[in-house]
Amino acid sequence: MRFRLLLLALGAFAVGTDSMVMAGILGLVARDLDVSVPAAGQMVTVFALAYALLAPVLATVTARWPRRRLLLTALAFFTVANALSAVAPTYGLLLATRVLAAAGAALYTPTANAVATSLVPPERRGRALATVMGGMTVATALGVPLGTYIGRTDWRLTMWLVVALGVLACAGQAVFLRELPAPAASLTLRRRLEPLRDRRVVGAAATTFAFFLAINAVYVYLATAVEGATGGDADRLSAVLLVTGVASVAGSWLGGRAVDRLGAGSVLLVAGLAAAAAFAALPWLGRTMPGAMAYAVVGPLAGWAIGVALPHRLASIDPPSAPLLISLNSSALYLGIAAGGGTGSAAIALLGERWFPLAGTVLALAATGLAVATAGGGRGRASVPVSVSSDAGAGAAAAGAAAAGPGAVGTAGVRRGG
Repeated sequence: MRFRLLLLALGAFAVGTDSMVMAGILGLVARDLDVSVPAAGQMVTVFALAYALLAPVLATVTARWPRRRLLLTALAFFTVANALSAVAPTYGLLLATRVLAAAGAALYTPTANAVATSLVPPERRGRALATVMGGMTVATALGVPLGTYIGRTDWRLTMWLVVALGVLACAGQAVFLRELPAPAASLTLRRRLEPLRDRRVVGAAATTFAFFLAINAVYVYLATAVEGATGGDADRLSAVLLVTGVASVAGSWLGGRAVDRLGAGSVLLVAGLAAAAAFAALPWLGRTMPGAMAYAVVGPLAGWAIGVALPHRLASIDPPSAPLLISLNSSALYLGIAAGGGTGSAAIALLGERWFPLAGTVLALAATGLAVATAGGGRGRASVPVSVSSDAGAGAAAAGAAAAGPGAVGTAGVRRGG
C-alpha cells in the first residue's frame, strides 16, 4: 500500500516541479525566444489562471470516469504538454502548451488525493494524504533548485526533466495501480459554486486572492530582485532556491502548528506583516548573498504559514462543507498567482528592477488588512453538505496547493552558463 501511495506522490512531485520550476528558468526562456523577462513571466500567469478555471470544470466533466483511467489520462496529457513545451519554437506556442499542462495538473492533483484516501482505512487517511502531498513539498525543496541547475544552460532540458518524471509516474501507476475503488458521486458545477452566496466565504476567498497576489507579484521575479547578489549566475541562484525550498518546508510545518495553537487569524496577521517587512527589505537584502539568503529564509517562512492558515480559515466557516470550501480557496489562490505575475511585471515597469518589491509590501499590508476586516464567522449551517470521506481528497489537494503556493513562484533573470 505504501508503494502505491509513493507512486501517487511521484506524480505530485512531477506536477509540483513543473508548476514551480518554470519561474526558475524565465531568464533563459526570455533570451531564447527573444521576449522580455516580464513577458516570459506570463507563463506562470497562464498556467495558474488555466488551473484555477479548469479545475472545477474538469472535476465535474470527469466525475464518473474510473479513477485509474483518470489518473493515467491526466498524467499522459500533462507529460505530452510538457514535451510540447520543451520543443515549442515560439513564445505564443509555449504559452499554449502551458495551458495544456495546467489542464493535466488540475485533473491529476485532486484525483490522486481522492485515490489515496480510498486505498487506506479511515483512520489512516490523513497520513495517506500527507504522503501524496509530500510530493509537492519535495518538489519545492528539491525540484526547483534541481530543475534550475539542470536548465542553467538550456531551459528546454528542465522541461525534459519534467517529462521524464511524468513518464516514470505514469508507467508506474499503469503497472501497479489496479482495481481502484469507483468514484463517489460528484457535485454539479452549480453546487460547487453555491457557497459563494455566503458573504463570509466571499470575504475569506478574497483574502486568499489578495495574499497570493501580493506574494507572487514579488516571487515570480525573485531572481530579478536578487540579481545584485547572484550576478545572474545560475549556480548562486540555485543555492538561493535550495534555501528557499528548505525554509518552505519549515514554514509549512511551523505554520500548521501555529494555526492549531494560535488560530488562523493570528497567523495571518503576524505572517502577513512579516511578509510585508521582508518585501520592504528586499531591495537592500537582494544586493548581497548573505542578504539574499536571509530573505530566502524569512520570505518562505511567512508565505507558507499564510498558505496553511488560509484554507483552515475558509474551512472553519462551515466544517461539514470543508472539502468544497477548500477547493474554492484553491481556485482563489491560483487566480492570485495569475494576477501576481502581471502585477509584478507592471511593478517592474513602474518602479524598476530593484524597487518593485515595494509594491509587494503595499499589497501584503492591504491583504493583511482585508484578513482582519473580514475575520469572524465560524461554524454555520452547511449550505452544501459534502461527505468528507468521499471528497476529502479534493479538499486536501486544494490545501496542499495552498501550502505550495509560495513555492510555486520563483525566479527570473538567469544568465547562461554557471
